[in-house]
Amino acid sequence: MIELVHFVHHYADYRIKTKVNAPETLIKQRKNALRNAESKVAQIAAKKKQRREKRKVIFKRAESYVKEYRDKEKAVIEYKRQARSSGSFYVPEQAKLAFVIRTKGINNIPPKPRKILQLLRLLQINNGVFVRLTKATKQMLQYALPYITFGAPNLKSVKELVYKRGYGKVRGQRIPLSDNTIIEKALGRYGIICIEDLVHEIFTVGPNFKQVNTFLWPFKLNSPTGGWDGKKSRHFIDNGAFGDREDKINNLIRQMN
Repeated sequence: MIELVHFVHHYADYRIKTKVNAPETLIKQRKNALRNAESKVAQIAAKKKQRREKRKVIFKRAESYVKEYRDKEKAVIEYKRQARSSGSFYVPEQAKLAFVIRTKGINNIPPKPRKILQLLRLLQINNGVFVRLTKATKQMLQYALPYITFGAPNLKSVKELVYKRGYGKVRGQRIPLSDNTIIEKALGRYGIICIEDLVHEIFTVGPNFKQVNTFLWPFKLNSPTGGWDGKKSRHFIDNGAFGDREDKINNLIRQMN
């Protein structure tokens, strides 16, 4: 592309020198066109270089995240082995992240649970959102318990949700996360430039969890296998729909995703 511009430039100079009677305005137009073409080529080359460098950064980050996840899994296995060898029990740390799914529609919901569902952005049945588990959010989930089910999602579930059903909120519009540029424009100021950064921030409940979770549009899921009919008024323990499923939420996510 650059060689082509040079060729056109030399050819134009030759035509201008040999054609003495060429109008002055035409000569200026040709020179301006050449300058614009050279500038455009330079911009394209700079953008290509920038994209290559960014891909390298994204690849390195993805590698570091994979190592972090594996090290965490290995540490848990090692703690379990040590507990067995010493005759004690391994108690895993409390979950910091929950995935909450709405199981009931809008009919006959008291004002307080209705307000909580609105705060959680669960406006429709089968909507799902990530929630940071704190004392306040746990109380909110208990108030809205008959209308939701929730549990601790694993890394596979978080990735599947974001990659398959992830949409971002861009100027009030629901935009699919088809390009890392969308994520970088919205969350780049927090150091989040790609979808792997987004998954990592959600799964680890990082310092920018609130901003990332607000950017993510509530997940619109399918009805689970067999549907909710006949189960909405029963707790999960009684083979129903609502309530805390703990790690069993991952099975439900597979059915609804």
